[in-house]
Amino acid sequence: MPIQAAHTDLASYAVQPAEGRGRRLYREEESPTRSPWQRDRDRVVHSSGFRRLQYKTQVFINHEGDFFRTRLTHSLEVAQVARSMARFLQLDEDLTEAVALAHDLGHTPFGHAGEDALAAQMQPWNGFDHNTQALRQVTVLERRYLAFDGLNLTWETLEGLAKHNGPVKKPAPWLQDFDAQWSLDLLSFASTEAQVAALADDIAYHGHDLDDGVKSGLLSLDDLVDVPLVGEVLADVRTLAAQYTDTPRKTQRVRHEIVRRVIHALATDVLITTRQNLQDLAPKTVEDVRAASAPVVAFSPGMAAANKGIRKFLFAKLYRHWRVNRMTYKAQRVTAELFTILAESPKLLPDRWQEAAFAGDDATRHRAVADYVASMTDRFAMEEHRRLTDLSIAG
Repeated sequence: MPIQAAHTDLASYAVQPAEGRGRRLYREEESPTRSPWQRDRDRVVHSSGFRRLQYKTQVFINHEGDFFRTRLTHSLEVAQVARSMARFLQLDEDLTEAVALAHDLGHTPFGHAGEDALAAQMQPWNGFDHNTQALRQVTVLERRYLAFDGLNLTWETLEGLAKHNGPVKKPAPWLQDFDAQWSLDLLSFASTEAQVAALADDIAYHGHDLDDGVKSGLLSLDDLVDVPLVGEVLADVRTLAAQYTDTPRKTQRVRHEIVRRVIHALATDVLITTRQNLQDLAPKTVEDVRAASAPVVAFSPGMAAANKGIRKFLFAKLYRHWRVNRMTYKAQRVTAELFTILAESPKLLPDRWQEAAFAGDDATRHRAVADYVASMTDRFAMEEHRRLTDLSIAG
């Protein structure tokens, strides 16, 4: 007899467990002890792709320091923010968390530097982007179950991965083919849960990139004075810190207090704005949210402008800092050389990937190489590059 906890407190605009579209790819009996989205979340957490996020770049290459964020810690922070917001809005927390934890599974080594290099190499072969790759990871590339490839996630979680940033009007060719077989309604908005996960991503990475930027020494607190929202928070925190004479306490904790307050301000604004949007729309079901003319989960106009200002500042002062540029250059070079070598000589691939590379035409071969390179951690990519280019290192 099923013993799943009842979701009696969900709002009408939430995805209702009893009305989910289920696992479309492969038929399975559902768990008697977990909801479908608890099960999705657990499958993501136990996947090989999720573990590899531990050694994939957020901003700083993995070996640059143990205390900087990685894709794994970023995903955990996104999930924490998203789940808190989902609870306030009376959404299904497990679905929200599943989308949040899985949203970066398609990222390459070396963060956006690696993705840009791989996208350039794959341009003649239908391109590459990490959102589509996340779907490939959970539907094709994971190899954990006897009965099927992938994780066989529910329709709602797959929809969230495909559309958490909004309707997909120009899907990548692979996503277009997937949608033709297993429609994800790409032209509509995603569920309220997936929309929450998308904005939690913005909130989390702005907070922790400010934190890592100051901690690394690439940014100073004085650099933040004129940044929208952040400058106001900095002024308040400095006033508060002035009462302490313990210099280590001030220098070590001011940064954390700034980040905490920035995240709180961003999240609170989303919740207030979203609640008003939902009141205006008055959706009776999640289908009304999907059919809306705009996302219901959003910043207020003023906070959207501040959020854009934070992003602009981070791009100019952190992501394009000359020291980061040097690592970006090296990362793109390593990624491009790995791809070129393996695409030209696919017999150098490990057996599993070689099998995929020789299973079809040139496009199939290049996609298999892209899948292999995208799966690598920072550390493995550097080691594999040395194995393929340095005669003094055994292959």
